[in-house]
Amino acid sequence: MTLELISFPLCPYVQRSVITLLHKQVVFKLTHIDLAHKPEWFLELSPMGRVPCLKIGADAVLFESQVINEYLDETIAPPLHPSDPLERARHRAWIAFGSEMIGDQFQMMVAQGEERFTAASRQLFDKLERLEKNMAEGPFFAGQHFSLVDAAFAPLFMRMEILHALRPLPRWESLGKLRRWTALLMELPEVAGSVTADFPERLRNYISEKGSLLLRSV
Repeated sequence: MTLELISFPLCPYVQRSVITLLHKQVVFKLTHIDLAHKPEWFLELSPMGRVPCLKIGADAVLFESQVINEYLDETIAPPLHPSDPLERARHRAWIAFGSEMIGDQFQMMVAQGEERFTAASRQLFDKLERLEKNMAEGPFFAGQHFSLVDAAFAPLFMRMEILHALRPLPRWESLGKLRRWTALLMELPEVAGSVTADFPERLRNYISEKGSLLLRSV
């Protein structure tokens, strides 16, 4: 069975699936597309026109990162979801919560005015603080073992560290438990290897092109 992940280099949702594939040491092909000029073959694969898409063999296609990661976890050992149904459902809920946070983070990154930036930042950090209150003592989300929740939040945290370097974010600085979790995740080879070596520069260039308020004082 061959696996091909359709990607955009800066997409955090794609990165979730790349991390999962790398963690499970799966051989796969990564194909980048330009989301501003989506090829017709991609639009035929993706009903919503979004990445990631996972091609499985010659004909099967999955879309949406959470669905892709669930499939990978059910078909490729070792499992990263808890075996207990209630705990597994709880993990799924926090992954969905993380998807909302990625949206808030994007709005904060591309905000051109102070009002929009403040609103997006408030929404994001209110959620981050709630997440910190609900995670275990660590080092990972649920304790000693890496899970799909860790794969889901690593892209968000990687971007938080880059944004914090561009413009100090005091509320991020204050989240000690999340910062320790972030530091651990960033050291994992599957996380470090889930983006290109020039990813921080690419992200900075992207938000610069959007006229981001984050870069006004840089």
